[in-house]
Amino acid sequence: GIHLASHRLAGVRGMIRFILLQNRQGKTRLSKWYVPFNAAEKTKIEAEIHRAVVQRDRKWTNFLEYRSYKLIYRPYAGLFFIFCVDVNDNELATMELIHMFVETLDGYFGNVCELDLVYSFDKVYQILDEVILAGEISETAHAPILERIRMTDKLD
Repeated sequence: GIHLASHRLAGVRGMIRFILLQNRQGKTRLSKWYVPFNAAEKTKIEAEIHRAVVQRDRKWTNFLEYRSYKLIYRPYAGLFFIFCVDVNDNELATMELIHMFVETLDGYFGNVCELDLVYSFDKVYQILDEVILAGEISETAHAPILERIRMTDKLD
């Protein structure tokens, strides 16, 4: 359970540079940048990454080099969850992290869909901030995250 997930995710060593959630049409539904880029550069990066991920053959791995980094992505229900990490980071540990983030979103929303990202973006960012803080993993179990989010919901 929780201990095993924590152990597997310990393999993510470097810093997460940024996270993008994009739909198949290339619309970015969530972006979180842990390194500075100006607005024009962010737009360019989002377009380049969308083209690279969508055009990629499904038989290939979900890892690809991008600039001096590595992109690791997983498709879920028409959305691509894309993490940009250091080139030496553990791909499988990052895949586990993406999956844990999606499980946490599912736990909160019931069965997360693109509309949840659009209309409840503040909650999505709050959940993401519980998982990753300043580009570093801060929590690897979804139960404590959901507990904290539900406690803040009671305050609203």
